[in-house]
Amino acid sequence: MSGLAGKYQGFDVTVEQGIAEITLRRPDRLNALSIPARRDLIEILNACQLDDDVRVVILTATGRGFCAGMWLGGTDEDETPTLVPDVARGHKTPVNLAAQLRLYSQELARTLRRLDKLTIAAVNGYAIQIGLTMALACDYVIAAESATLGSATLRMGYQPDEGGHWLLVEHLGVKGALDFVMRKKMVRGEEAVRLGLATEVVADEALPARARELAAELAAGPQVAMRLLKRAIYNAPLQTLDQAGDDISVRTAVSDFHRDAVEGSRAWLRKETPTFNRWLEEPDGS
Repeated sequence: MSGLAGKYQGFDVTVEQGIAEITLRRPDRLNALSIPARRDLIEILNACQLDDDVRVVILTATGRGFCAGMWLGGTDEDETPTLVPDVARGHKTPVNLAAQLRLYSQELARTLRRLDKLTIAAVNGYAIQIGLTMALACDYVIAAESATLGSATLRMGYQPDEGGHWLLVEHLGVKGALDFVMRKKMVRGEEAVRLGLATEVVADEALPARARELAAELAAGPQVAMRLLKRAIYNAPLQTLDQAGDDISVRTAVSDFHRDAVEGSRAWLRKETPTFNRWLEEPDGS
């Protein structure tokens, strides 16, 4: 039984049947993230990586906002104890601001992307600035029809300093990313899918069930092979063909000898449905 379930700064966590669901719970401010909430979220995501009870992570929210950016109203008034001491108070010097952005803002996207477990953003409303960045850092983005995705920093003369510009280039290309941020575009669910910012769009009321359905499908798959393949796919654009071939060869040498591959071959020969991940369900994890 996972020990991750509980209340944290600005969000709740449940873990059931291999699925960790992280739900932002500050609808009064469209789930804009304070500094303590960002740091707690980073810590919980790292814990998800190390917890064998977690196979897939869903990131979603309550109310009309998935996450409408960074909370600029000071430290969080949430009474929930923080996992990380709140030492980042204000932007007193440029050099301190740069460090704060790296550690408290950009690290959130990096942490999401570093997970080798699959992640799903269930975007229920406004996904703006760091909200958009969190969604794009996930492996799947399921958008509600009424969801609104955008990078609104230029409306206030700010930069997309949480690292979202890199993810926009990854999804839209250079010209598309320039057009998206310079013209301060805001797109709804259907348009987000057309642009490649979202994987699929569903009716608002169907969003929670669809996210859990996809998560259950992914959680039932062979976890070792899937996690190795996820890393190989993200590595591939940064490598030559030969380097990508070497990378997948080494990963295959691990996964082909794993119990899941033995089970998959057995089931295929007998025309049965394989039962993967028995190794995760046994006390010694072997």
